[in-house]
Amino acid sequence: MEDGCKPTVQPQRRLNPNMKDVVKAEVIKLLDADIIYPILDSSWVSSVQVVPKKGSMIVVPNEKNELIPTRMVTEWRVCIDYRKLNDATCKDHFLLPFIDQMLERLASHEFYCFLDGYSGYNQILISPEDQEKTTFTCPYGTFAYRRMPFGLCNAPTTF
Repeated sequence: MEDGCKPTVQPQRRLNPNMKDVVKAEVIKLLDADIIYPILDSSWVSSVQVVPKKGSMIVVPNEKNELIPTRMVTEWRVCIDYRKLNDATCKDHFLLPFIDQMLERLASHEFYCFLDGYSGYNQILISPEDQEKTTFTCPYGTFAYRRMPFGLCNAPTTF
């Protein structure tokens, strides 16, 4: 953490009743997978927001009969607003490799191996003393992550 930073507790955001169902399903899924756990008190609390996942594009006519490309919303993604935590976090300054450089290094080899980490970030454990910092609040309670969530500023370099 940056020197002199103060923990922040963000208030819970209002959610549309339909979005509450999306959040509930996600919380149940994460609890069942043992990725999150209920927490009673934390000095860092972030809020939950639901955003549309990118869907397929369709073309629809507007009132002037002009064809307008429109993105279909078929699914929703639950996001946690870690901006305040990220502002207080010391940044890792490790550059990620460029994909073209990685492919050049692989090109001369005879064998390749492909590993797919299911929900990759969720494979990374968070140290117990830092789990409290990942606390989030929603209409169904306050929870903290045992495993790396999306949205933390140093997550890509850790992964």
